[in-house]
Amino acid sequence: MEDGVLKEGFLVKRGHIVHNWKARWFILRQNTLVYYKLEGGRRVTPPKGRILLDGCTITCPCLEYENRPLLIKLKTRTSTEYFLEACSREDRDAWAFEITGAIHAGQPGKVQQLHILKNSFKLPPHISLQRIVDKMRDSSSGIRSSPNMEQGSTYKKTFLGSSLVDWLISNSFAASRLEAVTLASMLMEENFLRPVGVRSLGAVRSGDLAEQFLDDSTALYTFAESYKKKMSPKEEVSLSTVELSGVVVKQGYLAKQGHKRKNWKVRRFVLRKDPAFLHYYDPSKEENRPVGGFSLRGSLVSALEDNGVPNGVKGNVQGNLFKVITKDDTHYYIQASSKAERAEWIEAIKKLT
Repeated sequence: MEDGVLKEGFLVKRGHIVHNWKARWFILRQNTLVYYKLEGGRRVTPPKGRILLDGCTITCPCLEYENRPLLIKLKTRTSTEYFLEACSREDRDAWAFEITGAIHAGQPGKVQQLHILKNSFKLPPHISLQRIVDKMRDSSSGIRSSPNMEQGSTYKKTFLGSSLVDWLISNSFAASRLEAVTLASMLMEENFLRPVGVRSLGAVRSGDLAEQFLDDSTALYTFAESYKKKMSPKEEVSLSTVELSGVVVKQGYLAKQGHKRKNWKVRRFVLRKDPAFLHYYDPSKEENRPVGGFSLRGSLVSALEDNGVPNGVKGNVQGNLFKVITKDDTHYYIQASSKAERAEWIEAIKKLT
């Protein structure tokens, strides 16, 4: 990393005038967050823009876009809003942590509080959020949804924040109310739950890292509409559903060379096992459907030389490149953001070939 750089990497940014979404390369320093356009696998200078962090407020998670649950919102001192999307909850939280630290660099107490939050409760590896939600929706032992009123409005199929905390503790998913609140926040961040009504929505929009979910009898929540029950074995399962049913092993933004036009575009790659597939998504699109992907069974993966442009690569693109050759001899040329990241991807893919 360059001197003074706290963090760098791809994020997807919403445009100011036309609200389209485009991948940009971001570099975080103590006072600014600078972003660059990428062309042909290289960042274009000068920067496309910069965000002054002095006086900024940060909201994370930001739930203003239903189909983009991994957003961070920055609001500058002049009330300009920036919406930035990460590729995973871990990546989003890492960015939010570093940005918040840069904003509060002159307040050691606040930074210490952030470190405590970062190292707080973590979900045990043997328990998945999906399993918790499945149990929450169980007709006999799950949490009960009912109509609730707030400020004269009735909200159907909702439950109280304090009731969910009680339920998580009574079902041994959390040992304390603090742990249960953290776990409930994770369910919201992953788009399993949604705040409903003025009280709970206000807490999310406040941007306070410590109080996203309210352990409160006046705060209402519901299951997110995007939640879908697992299909029964009797139901017809399409090939794409089977492909996407594997466990996510790794995900991140990488640049990929197109097959026809040979142009380079940033894609969100998701590596799954059981079955082993590598899918890629267009981060500028709202729908969460892969635009391509392939089975890793029988595939070969290797790093490409860093000196000069390797064979098969179009344009003056070099550095941190690797190639995947599928069983049917299709060649995929991919570029990571660093040698370390390339090595991580190659190692993860090799384990599944």
